[in-house]
Amino acid sequence: MDVKPPPITAGDSGGTQPVTARRRYPDAPLVGVAAAVFNAAGEVLLAKRSRPPRAGSWGLPGGLLDLGETLEDGARREVSEECGVEVAIGGIAGVFEPITRDEEGRVEYHYVVIDYWATWTSGTPRAGDDAADVRWVALDELPAYALLPDSYAVVQRAYELWRQSAQGAA
Repeated sequence: MDVKPPPITAGDSGGTQPVTARRRYPDAPLVGVAAAVFNAAGEVLLAKRSRPPRAGSWGLPGGLLDLGETLEDGARREVSEECGVEVAIGGIAGVFEPITRDEEGRVEYHYVVIDYWATWTSGTPRAGDDAADVRWVALDELPAYALLPDSYAVVQRAYELWRQSAQGAA
């Protein structure tokens, strides 16, 4: 008799484990999560990457989803690990699919990233895990941080969703 373990469902406390798949030249796309986190002033939290791909560039805090982890739990964990703050996840702001090819045209990196909007709830931002720096940035200052074009669109969409949510709560 073939006995299968029960499926992992949202909210399952069965534990998680980091994905061990190759990031560079993967066999399949890797699932990531990120969050556009806003404070009461409407500033967004950015993290400066310390690892490839895009080491030295600014973007939303995020990373790979762990096996057995829900998307929202993964987004909260990544923000906490990279930036040292806690957040309340609001909802999905977009899906981003960065694909990087090498000089021969082979897929070097391929991620499918689910981007959330979130509200800062506690903690002082500090660089941790794979972030070289973190900071709150006003939306009109974003061009100075040279985000990827898709990231600008996600931040704008996330801000609109966050603002609508804040107005609804007032």
